[in-house]
Amino acid sequence: MSEKQTKQSKGRGGVRPGAGRPKGSLDKGNALIRVMVADALNKAGGVDYLVRQADEKPAAFLALLGKVLPVQIEGGDGGPVAHSLTVTFK
Repeated sequence: MSEKQTKQSKGRGGVRPGAGRPKGSLDKGNALIRVMVADALNKAGGVDYLVRQADEKPAAFLALLGKVLPVQIEGGDGGPVAHSLTVTFK
């Protein structure tokens, strides 16, 4: 088993409540990249562009969905998710 272990100095530092970036927040570089991607999507046509990609390149579109959808979804009060599916054929 090879896990990284951080070296803790004695006397200084250590775990302090509220220290560091809040859990789940993005660093400045990632936040900037997300803004740039969102701007590019808006310039490419936004939702209409994504719909075209879903039709023209479904594998790439599904890969994108896999990246942006949450890994685990819970319904209200931690219960199961209520969902419905509408399928239309052309």
